[in-house]
Amino acid sequence: MPSENNIKAPVFSYDEIRNHADHFLKQYHPCREIPIPIEEIAEFQMGLNIVPIPGLLRAFDVDGFTSSDLSNIYVDEFIYSDRPGRYRFTLAHEVGHIFLHKEIYSKANFRNIKEWKDFINSISEKDHGWLEYQAYSYGGLVLVPSEHLIKRTEFYVNRIQEEDISLRENWDFAWDLIAARLAKDFEVSSDVIEKRLNKDKVMETYR
Repeated sequence: MPSENNIKAPVFSYDEIRNHADHFLKQYHPCREIPIPIEEIAEFQMGLNIVPIPGLLRAFDVDGFTSSDLSNIYVDEFIYSDRPGRYRFTLAHEVGHIFLHKEIYSKANFRNIKEWKDFINSISEKDHGWLEYQAYSYGGLVLVPSEHLIKRTEFYVNRIQEEDISLRENWDFAWDLIAARLAKDFEVSSDVIEKRLNKDKVMETYR
């Protein structure tokens, strides 16, 4: 298992992560239709094994993780079967690790959950934070492509105005509604949508 000193996270800007996510979609889902079929891409195009594990979240406080040989994505069984949006994001997040952090994972050589946890604990808080931020950003950019986010947001802004909900007078309430409706379209959580809206500064265009 590598020591903390041997593990350094790469530093990618948000735009660089966006470029990586766009390249992924160009390769595996060039039509870019939503919702992005991340499970089918992972299993049938990338050849990954998706393995549900009972109690993973409860025991290790994690939704999923990827094997060091990058062939398996392990997912908490409850999330796998009962939380479809969270499951989809877990897959996209782990795919982000596979493409952005391949060298780090391939050198780790962990063979079970305990060794994986030891691997995570061997990484400094700063570097682990970078790894997770990058994978989270990648997952959101893959599942919520920018062009669809902009178009669907415009559609729902017009819709709520037709419902006599004023953006100016009910800003927070209106955007909560918009985020919830977008979440259904992209089959992700409202939290993922809110982060994408903020990162792409979509809401600022309506102030």
